[in-house]
Amino acid sequence: MAPARSEAHPDDPAVPGAGADRPGSGMDPNHPRPQLTRPGWEDLSGPWEFAFDDRSVGTREQWHRDGSAVFDRVIQVPFPFESPASGVGDTGFHPVVWYRRPFTVSARPGYRVLLNFGAVDYRAHVWVNGQAVAFHEGGHTPFTADITAALDPSGSQTVVVRSEDSPTDLRQPRGKQDWQPQAHAIWYDRTSGIWQPVWLEHVPETRIRSLRWRSDADRRSIDLTVRVHDDGRPDLRLRVVLRQHDRVLADDLYAVDHSEIQRRIVLAENDMSLGHSDLLWSPESPNLIDAELTLVDGDEVVDRVGSYTAVRSISASRDRLLLNGRPYFLRLVLAQGFWPESHLAAPDADALRREVQLVKDLGFNGVRLHQKVEDPRFLAWCDRLGVLVWAEMPAAYEFSPMTISRLSREWLEILERDASHPCVIAWVPVNESWGVPALERSPAQQDLVRSLYHLTKAYDPDRLVIGNDGWEHPVTDIVTVHDYTSRGAVLRQRYGSWEALEHTLARTQPGYRVVLLPGAAREDRPVLISEFGGISLDVGETTGWRGYGGVSDPEALVRGYTDLVTALLDSPAVVGFCWTQLTDTQQERNGLLTADRRAKAPVEQIRAVTVRPAAAVPGDAINEFSYGDYPTGSTE
Repeated sequence: MAPARSEAHPDDPAVPGAGADRPGSGMDPNHPRPQLTRPGWEDLSGPWEFAFDDRSVGTREQWHRDGSAVFDRVIQVPFPFESPASGVGDTGFHPVVWYRRPFTVSARPGYRVLLNFGAVDYRAHVWVNGQAVAFHEGGHTPFTADITAALDPSGSQTVVVRSEDSPTDLRQPRGKQDWQPQAHAIWYDRTSGIWQPVWLEHVPETRIRSLRWRSDADRRSIDLTVRVHDDGRPDLRLRVVLRQHDRVLADDLYAVDHSEIQRRIVLAENDMSLGHSDLLWSPESPNLIDAELTLVDGDEVVDRVGSYTAVRSISASRDRLLLNGRPYFLRLVLAQGFWPESHLAAPDADALRREVQLVKDLGFNGVRLHQKVEDPRFLAWCDRLGVLVWAEMPAAYEFSPMTISRLSREWLEILERDASHPCVIAWVPVNESWGVPALERSPAQQDLVRSLYHLTKAYDPDRLVIGNDGWEHPVTDIVTVHDYTSRGAVLRQRYGSWEALEHTLARTQPGYRVVLLPGAAREDRPVLISEFGGISLDVGETTGWRGYGGVSDPEALVRGYTDLVTALLDSPAVVGFCWTQLTDTQQERNGLLTADRRAKAPVEQIRAVTVRPAAAVPGDAINEFSYGDYPTGSTE
């Protein structure tokens, strides 16, 4: 089977959103922090010195000061040491590992030098020239160290990182990283240590620290919150310029008050309520708005960053899911974000673009990121190419006070990092009662799910939140069901009418789990089948996990996909689905693509099924944006 590839490059003017990273734009999808960019950052990827510390003696022996003799290996950062791409490729239990790298940088008057880490799983200590500069716990979120005070005036520097990741600590949010020596069932080889980019940037002492975008399609507005690191300048101002293509949408100047700016920018657009505006973002028209933010003090430019945003709304009302105020049917695919050569780390920056384009090529309008916090560059490509995202917290597997603390802290960091991406429409803090195994019976575990739901709604009231995806809902904005029946006829029996749907939720309970716990009545909440399918087809393989049923040839895969997907498309009562899954992942062989992203069946046949009209969405709601009109890459 030929590799699945995309021939329509995103710089092609025919692709909606193309050209958004033109010179002067705020959109740079290859920047490790795409929504707050400055030019001139330095990538520290590549070879680092590396050492296992299985006896955990490195701190006592001060490897961070003079441990050059113990660094007996070379690793390619940012690939986890378990992966072949790292050059180490050791999948054994190594709870503590060390990294060391010399680099050259000098301090500049009026500037600070920041050392940024995209993610280190799970606990990281960082030293520069023997001085402690950072500690961070949480394996999926970024952190930054101001290393200016630790720099050697000669310009020659050394960074040392100690990473601790206990393979068997089930209180640690780990997602689908296995706690057994060998990958088993639906869990995979681990991703430990540095697994997202490490990079340097020079920043002004007075600078933009962070920003957050929120949009309101009904009010034709964009809310902006900017935090500033300042030195008490009384006349500091922030200039915000918003552009779409060559059109200036806003050019405003705001006073900086107590190191923060909160402003609402109203756009000069008469009506967005019916989805007709070319300012609105959707998978069919991913209209991004470029942003340039400049800190000024009088005539002096103090700092300048690039960013981007978009206007779109998402809501659930009266058994319908509404995108920009209009009924919308979700066609999601489950993505593990795992590559054979590099595990949870992308093999290269362009692999993230290719992954998003493959989702589009197969006809899906969204992706459910399963048990992984994806690289921000992936989200940037979803923003740009038009793919909706369900974002999910990687699970811990033991309920305890430590688990509660770790989940809550890291989940807030995830929300902080990703809340400005227009592609993200839903948050999932818990999946299938993982980490809360007695959820149906335990008030404490129900309280945890409810608290994570309400914490998420308090932080981000504009998005959908599913407290526990799949079943046993204590609280949710959408009733989601995981149903792995192998026959379309059964799906039609369960979801083919409103009466059948209500009976299924109350009595059938797919997966032998209660769908709605007491106090979580469905009322008019929409219903979505958020996992189904999972048909396995081995291509060139004779072994693999085939838990949801297998077929023996591509034609049978297409027939099975057609049977199951059309059963849900024909239902008037469900608002979307999520097919399991996009790619094979190690022993799990139920992808539409192989692990190396080769199509198992003709993609045009899969796409033709995926994009069929859905009975749950009125025809006039989809006429404006025809899937057939969307220019997509041809995939073999």
